[in-house]
Amino acid sequence: QVQLVESGGGLVQAGGSLRLSCAASGTIFSILNMGWYRQAPGNQRELVAHITHSSGTHYADSVKGRFTISRDNAKNTVYLQMNSLKPEDTAVYFCNTALSRSYWGQGTQVTVSS
Repeated sequence: QVQLVESGGGLVQAGGSLRLSCAASGTIFSILNMGWYRQAPGNQRELVAHITHSSGTHYADSVKGRFTISRDNAKNTVYLQMNSLKPEDTAVYFCNTALSRSYWGQGTQVTVSS
């Protein structure tokens, strides 16, 4: 059973930075492709960034140049460094991976004040 636990959310002013972490357990982390998603109130959950098991990355256009996804296989953890945050980045951020099924963490709230 794969378990994902996010941390690092909080309240930050526009222009500030946060780093989210997602710790994985229950499987061999190094083989996992990992994603960060977010969901704002009234909106659908959307992909923010994705990193493959070989560290290839993909970003949503809205965060390119501001967010960086990375992984540390020794720590079974994927990170999302978020810089130059904007109020529209406010959302609950979720970590995700998919094997025979999709797994989600519980989410961490990010609030960016103007």
